[in-house]
Amino acid sequence: MKIIITGNLGYVGPGVVREFRKNYPDAEIVGFDIGYFAKYITSNKIVPESYLDAQYYGDVRRFPDDLLNGVDTIVVLAAISNDPIGNKYEEVTLDINYRSAIDIAKKAKQAGVKNYIFASSCSVYGSAGDQPRTENSELNPLTAYAKSKVFTENELGKIADENFMVTCLRFATACGMSERLRLDLVLNDFVAGAVSSGEINILSDGAPWRPLINVLDMARAIRWAHERNSSLGGDFLIVNTGSDEWNYRVKELALKVQCLLPNTKVSINDNAQPDKRSYRVDFSLFKKLAPDHQPVYDLERTIKDLLTGLKEIDFKTSNFRNSDFMRLNIINKLAADGIIDEHLRLVQ
Repeated sequence: MKIIITGNLGYVGPGVVREFRKNYPDAEIVGFDIGYFAKYITSNKIVPESYLDAQYYGDVRRFPDDLLNGVDTIVVLAAISNDPIGNKYEEVTLDINYRSAIDIAKKAKQAGVKNYIFASSCSVYGSAGDQPRTENSELNPLTAYAKSKVFTENELGKIADENFMVTCLRFATACGMSERLRLDLVLNDFVAGAVSSGEINILSDGAPWRPLINVLDMARAIRWAHERNSSLGGDFLIVNTGSDEWNYRVKELALKVQCLLPNTKVSINDNAQPDKRSYRVDFSLFKKLAPDHQPVYDLERTIKDLLTGLKEIDFKTSNFRNSDFMRLNIINKLAADGIIDEHLRLVQ
């Protein structure tokens, strides 16, 4: 069995690599990544790439055909991963998140790859109000990142068939500890603020809904997608990936962190413009299709794991929003140093 994971040197990738290695010890597991965030390790343990058989470096916009030879499953994590970067580099976001994902899918199908797994997002629902969104609900993507996911899903539906199974996992908002931790994610941001300064500063009014999923439960869901057959969802499947219990308002997340760290002060920006990105999500289809791969992490355990992980790396960065824990800051630094150009391509 051969599995290739694009974008494995990001936030989600380390957990996916370990999940596959643990469950398929004899598989050939390969990573492919441009390496923007490769050196930003947030763990004192062995680097996650040690569990790979090979790590290749490259741009998914020029994905080498020969890497697909003999591959059974390809997991597409590579993406401009959040709205701040997507807003600054809208066309590049479409190139990387959408056009390259479709290009790789076509190459994979031509090469005989049987299974294509795409990391999509519940952000496709955009401004959705209080009614939980199902996979058949109207989409309302508000950002370049969300639009790229919608475009990719639509095109993948045209490519999938009985010989090329496609699974689009519409993930809830990621959270939790990783060997390449991001703090530009809502729960991670709150925990970091509580640890470093004793304050949680909510940049909105705290009212928007956010479904969440622990990054390690994302890895378990990706393994399920690798194992599923067409009797579970068909040759082309879009599925909301998370759990109904993880639908929270942003303010509730902050108060839960405060509950575990009672000396934490929570402040809300009552003068902020309303955050239109608000959506509750119905995860009943995922529960039906993947009963043995449901999320096992709850909110409290995830917060405690973040606290432990931050303590292990001696995290004390009170101005973390201006640090390398934020993906846009790293991209800006690479651009300022002339390592990448305005299209986020490596400068030769």
